[in-house]
Amino acid sequence: MAKSLPSLPTIFKCAVATLLLFFFAPSISAGNQSSPRPISDDEISNRKQECYADIERSSLIEKENCALKCTSPVCYDLIYETDPLEEGEKDYIRSQEFRYCMRRSSVGLKLDQVKGAFDNEVTVRAAAFSMPG
Repeated sequence: MAKSLPSLPTIFKCAVATLLLFFFAPSISAGNQSSPRPISDDEISNRKQECYADIERSSLIEKENCALKCTSPVCYDLIYETDPLEEGEKDYIRSQEFRYCMRRSSVGLKLDQVKGAFDNEVTVRAAAFSMPG
């Protein structure tokens, strides 16, 4: 299946949404620095919903990829950048890796062992990564 590149307006909207998130939403590592805690599933879901509200897309999968990037650009680059989600794809392993990455990055831990961490074991909690609609 041939992949088509997103249009310039689509890229621009995604970039604007990402910038807005960085300037107006709480930082991933915000909070009490003396006792950091991992980001919760509810917080991840809330951030995604904020991203969904900021971007309009014609394709649900474009919206999902953009929302993932908006939620955590660092984790998106690590998990999805080289192989974004495609129409109809449900990749539970990468969604677990993404959530794990966000938790580690929220407390300042290294991300070098995130990719591939769930290749042999999968625990699916679909609520945090369900598509709207």
